[in-house]
Amino acid sequence: MSIVIVGGDHLGSIEEKLRSMGATELIHFTGRKAKHRNNIRLPRGAAFVIVLTDYVNHVTAVAVKDAAKSMDIPTIFAKRSWSSVEERIRSGGIVHA
Repeated sequence: MSIVIVGGDHLGSIEEKLRSMGATELIHFTGRKAKHRNNIRLPRGAAFVIVLTDYVNHVTAVAVKDAAKSMDIPTIFAKRSWSSVEERIRSGGIVHA
């Protein structure tokens, strides 16, 4: 399962926790560079997108949301803490582990 994460300079324990939930590929964009804000390109095989809301601006969050929506990829908005990410994944019905 491929997961795209937008926001945050470092993922910390989020990366290893996602891998333990079955993620085989993690694609991470910090969202700081202009090309990340203005030209969002998500991979076709992504299972879902996680936007770390405390590390991206509104323009980037909207661009990611629109790109994911156009490709029918579920999007999760969470703070950069594992408990927040896990709660959003489970409440969204994305991973049942």
